[in-house]
This record gives sequence, structure tokens and C-alpha cells, in this order.
Amino acid sequence: MDLSCDVAIIGAGTAGLSAERSARRAGARALIIDPAFSGTTCANVGCMPSKLLIAAADAAYAVRQAPLFGIAASAQVSGHGVMQRLRRERDRFAEATREEIAKIPASSMLRGTARFADARTLLIDDGTRVTATAIVIATGSRPAMPESFAALGDLALTNETLFELETLPETLAVIGAGPLGLELAQAMARLRVKVTLLDEGTRLAGLEDKAIANRLSDVLRQEMAVVNGVKITARISEGKARLRWTGRTSGEGLFDKVLVATGRPPALDGLDLGTTGLALDKHGVPVFDPATAQCGESAIFIAGDADAERSVLHEASTQGAIAGYNAARFPDVTPGRHNIPFSIMFTDPALAKVGQIQGEDLVVGTADYSDQGRARIEAKAVGLAHLHADRASGKLLGAILLCPGAEHLAHLLAWSIESGFTASALLERPFYHPTLEEGLKPALRMICKAVGNEAPGRSDEGHPSGG
Repeated sequence: MDLSCDVAIIGAGTAGLSAERSARRAGARALIIDPAFSGTTCANVGCMPSKLLIAAADAAYAVRQAPLFGIAASAQVSGHGVMQRLRRERDRFAEATREEIAKIPASSMLRGTARFADARTLLIDDGTRVTATAIVIATGSRPAMPESFAALGDLALTNETLFELETLPETLAVIGAGPLGLELAQAMARLRVKVTLLDEGTRLAGLEDKAIANRLSDVLRQEMAVVNGVKITARISEGKARLRWTGRTSGEGLFDKVLVATGRPPALDGLDLGTTGLALDKHGVPVFDPATAQCGESAIFIAGDADAERSVLHEASTQGAIAGYNAARFPDVTPGRHNIPFSIMFTDPALAKVGQIQGEDLVVGTADYSDQGRARIEAKAVGLAHLHADRASGKLLGAILLCPGAEHLAHLLAWSIESGFTASALLERPFYHPTLEEGLKPALRMICKAVGNEAPGRSDEGHPSGG
């Protein structure tokens, strides 16, 4: 069978669905191609199930912290109960995404696996041939599984298999100290799993801010063994995974399971990109313009995790919308609106990065949450925040936060940066007392002082760290 359309979209994840909607709204005949139409990575194996595990961990941790407030309590963790609720709620989220997919006109959906025949033609595994005026690649990403860990068989987990466990393991090695590895390692540790976190790199979460990296390391080492800067080997022994590591330190351990969280490279294998004439980078990703999602001067666009730029849901949705719109109007391609980049790692305390945090003409303001009023009230007084501003004007440019409420503070700061606020302008806004938000005041005042702007008068004298 031969089909033709204005825009063909490969992949029905967050970016692909966004591209399909955008192309259709722009008046194009869109065709979205996917082998399963089973929902998004976020709902099935990503954001939602991981946050359900973290929520269970937070509940257990809160009970153990209750004696600090004079409340007697004990937390008995049912691994089976935790995983049962996780899958039940996960399936609700996944079903909701499938219901949205079901609203796409049947004539705009094609089930199958696509590969390029040339820059305007796709071949589907059932023999169908699709000719399109423009094509959007939105194939997402897949978890990396190095051969040394693949040899462990079902003892090795990824985020795509972890959430299918019937119960929690007694011991767990987590390989990779990126956001996914750190989130899940801490959650498992709080659920009374004995966790060892291992990474070949020397910087947790890739942090270049040494002070915040050290604070993060201190937090995590209170709950699990953290071993970085090591090479790791793995084999099966006594029905479990035996890992050995050498480098900064040496050691070995026997683990019930190994969670491999070494990244999610773009799922581009099998697309036959060589037939398109596109220039590819060293990772095999088409070279593209982030402003338009266009690959070179071609009629091919790329969006979401497939472009390996920023693997977060809201970015995938934005990129998909830009790619779909430009594909529908090709060759009339225009830059789309991008928001300031920010990301959040849902550890406790959360780690958030907002905007620009490097550069020679920046001034940094510091807020220490170890003695911040609201944080102390809630027995969460740990963390550090660095705000970055233009040295000449005091305009906020970025932030890196490791503190209570960081996921909320990051939104406020992202909106403030996009609005062009200076540190002085933010200090003129009301800060309710006592809140975590007012904990940012010392950092804002530090910026004002560094750039020679007089900070607005203080109304919270006597309160530690601005409240």
C-alpha cells in the first residue's frame, strides 16, 4: 500500500503527539506512525512511576522523622504494597494518555515501525510506503545497557523494568549518578533497601558547582553508600550480582538487583538515516537548528528525546509543537518560542538548575538553608542556593538550587528571569513570612551589593537567613 501526506511523524510519545496536533492545527494532513501507540515514556516508565516510588519513600521517611516533633511512630514498609500502588496509579496515568491518543482520527494513525527510504519517503515494516512533504523524527530514547551489565540477565534492571518488580529487593546497586539514578537510589534507600550508588564519573549529577555538589554528596551519604570515580565489573555469583570496583576506592558487593541508570540515548537505530543525506553528529544524531527543529536545510525535523538536547517533558512538548508547525509550513520555516531551560531532580532536597549558571560576567548570590526559618520549622534545614546575575545590571540569569522547595522556587525564578527581573526588583516584591521563598533574600541582597545597587530596606530583621 502506498500512502501520502503533508507531514509524517515517527513516534507517538510526548513530542510526536505534540507535533501531530501542531501540524493538524496548521492545516496539514498529518500521519503519525508508531508500533504500539501504548502511551508516553513519562506515564509508562518515566516521570509518573518514579514519582510514585519517591512519594512512598517520602511517606516512610516522614514517619521515621516524626519523633523529632514529639510524635511516636514506626514505619513498616511493605515492598509488595508499595509496588502494587505504584503500578495501579501508573496504569491510570498511562490509560489517560492512551485515551488522548484514541482521539486522533483513525485516518491519521498508522501502526508499524518506520525507516527512511529517502528524505521524503518512509518504509513501514508491513510493506507500506509513505511519501510526505515533510517528516518529523520523534522516536524518543531507550535506556542504555552496557554489555557488562546485560550479562546479568534479569538481575539487571532499567527504568523500563524496575517498576514491574513484585516487591522491593533487600539490596540494590545503582549504576549511574545522574538524575534518574540519584532519585531512585534515594527513594529505595528510604524504603529500607540497602543501596550502593556507583558511578565512573567524579561529579554527582554532573554538577560543576563544587559547593552544591559537596552538599549533595553529604546528604546522600547519610542514606546510602556512594562510590564514584571507579571502574565496575559485574558477574553472577550465588544467584546474585557480584560487582567489583576499582579507582578512587576498591571494593565489591553482592546484590539482589542492579539498576542500570547510565543514560537514555536517542532511539535512532533502524531509521536508516544514511539514506536521507543528513549530516550526523558524533553520536549519530542529525545536526539540527534548535530554534526551528529543522535538520539542515531538509524537510526533516526532529524533536523530544530523539534530539538528545534536553530530555524533559515540557521541552519535548515544546519542541514537538515547533517541529510540527514548521513541518506543516515547509519550506516556510520560522523560529519557535523557547522558554528559559530549567530542570529538576526530585531528590530530597530537590536539585534544580535554571537558565545560565556559567560565564565570566556573572555575580553569584548565596542563600544557605541550614539555618532558614521555615526549613528549620519543618526539620528540613539543609541545602544551598546560588543565584546568578549579570554583573553590570544585576539582572537574574540563572540559578542552581539544592534546598527544600527547590522544585517550586525554580519555577518562580524561571518566570522572573524570563520577565527580565533584577535582584533589586525581586526584593521589592512581597515575601510572605515564614516561607521558603524568603530564604532567597540573602542571595538577592548579595547580588545587589556586588553590582552596586541599593537593596530595598529589610523588614525581617532578626529572622535567620531572611526568615
